[in-house]
Amino acid sequence: MSFSAAKLVQPLHPNSSASRSNDKLNPLSFHPFRTSSSFIGPTHKLRFNALGRHNSHRRASVVAVSDAVKQKKPKSSANLLITKEEGLELYEDMVLGRAFEDMCAQMYYRGKMFGFVHLYNGQEAVSTGFIKLLKKEDYVVSTYRDHVHALSKGVPARSVMSELFGKTTGCCRGQGGSMHMFSKEHNVIGGFAFIGEGIPIATGAAFSSKYRREVLKEADADNVTLALFGDGTCNNGQFYECLNMAALWKLPIVFVVENNLWAIGMSHIRATSDPEIWKKGPAFGMPGVHVDGMDVLKVREVAKEAIERARRGDGPTLVECETYRFRGHSLADPDELRDPAEKAHYAGRDPISALKQYMFENKLASEQDLKAIEKKIDEVIDDSVEFADESPLASRSQLLENVFADPKGFGIGPDGKYRCEDPKFTEGTAHV
Repeated sequence: MSFSAAKLVQPLHPNSSASRSNDKLNPLSFHPFRTSSSFIGPTHKLRFNALGRHNSHRRASVVAVSDAVKQKKPKSSANLLITKEEGLELYEDMVLGRAFEDMCAQMYYRGKMFGFVHLYNGQEAVSTGFIKLLKKEDYVVSTYRDHVHALSKGVPARSVMSELFGKTTGCCRGQGGSMHMFSKEHNVIGGFAFIGEGIPIATGAAFSSKYRREVLKEADADNVTLALFGDGTCNNGQFYECLNMAALWKLPIVFVVENNLWAIGMSHIRATSDPEIWKKGPAFGMPGVHVDGMDVLKVREVAKEAIERARRGDGPTLVECETYRFRGHSLADPDELRDPAEKAHYAGRDPISALKQYMFENKLASEQDLKAIEKKIDEVIDDSVEFADESPLASRSQLLENVFADPKGFGIGPDGKYRCEDPKFTEGTAHV
């Protein structure tokens, strides 16, 4: 199989006969798995017509791997895209992500969380579709919209919620907060607040895997790195630099663009000269894939091949998942810029509802099976809030921990105590 799940463009050799003949093959329009279907959504008409451009960018851009979602007749188990066990795992992870974020909104408005909190509602198919295929040893590098990525990788809901509450029981002892999820145990390298900041870190992690395997001869060092970021990041320099290095060194990394069509309040189509991000992959010598990011089965199909490709040493892949966030950019965003009709359209394409429909139609689960999962998740979420609320806040002395590699450096007085414990330490400054 060669990326049968979505449109794939492989870079062509510059001397090939195909590259010399536009009539036969154009490297930016060649679709080995051509289809007449295009991404479903009203934004293309809205955004292209508004700019007076020809609406051709997304034509024939998604191959429907999971057309079974739209078909009513049941199929034999041999033709199903997932087993019952896999379907239940995917459903549970997506429901966990959605319920967790909904609870975050409640806690934020009740004053339990501070600062910016960016929720993931609507994008669950990307996190679940990719991360549930990883091994524990594989790396995940995220953005400021990172709660659900951490949950999908196995970080307990208690640890994530406590971190959001700023408590010592959080995965970063309350020092990271919403935008800086990190777990050494689960190889979640972060949560990064600035766009593009995590991509070089992910590239470095992938380089370390390759170095351990090829130079240090560690046979089991086949770790894959997943770098997740948004469409707004793809106009930043780090993105291009890291695509170049990853392709040059054939690093075991998958670059995953969660294109939710909006960078805060800026429409992706207005900020990018060519809105098809996947095309940038072939430009650097790696496959570029575009997939419907509202369908976990399509995402999973693409993810499986990209991850396997990286693990066997064939290098990086750029995957553009076209998805949509159901809430504003953050909980401080009144979300008044997006067209209500656009939001309603994507709400009707809820990835959780689509998976549920697929499982019902193919007799992979009953209503009771899914209700049992939802009940279990409700209990997990309630427990995480109770645990976080009862956990202790960090002491003031923790402010200077994890700042320098040598804990006896700046901040430690002659008596061995942290200077900030001395009342005179903050004299004349804002209260710490």
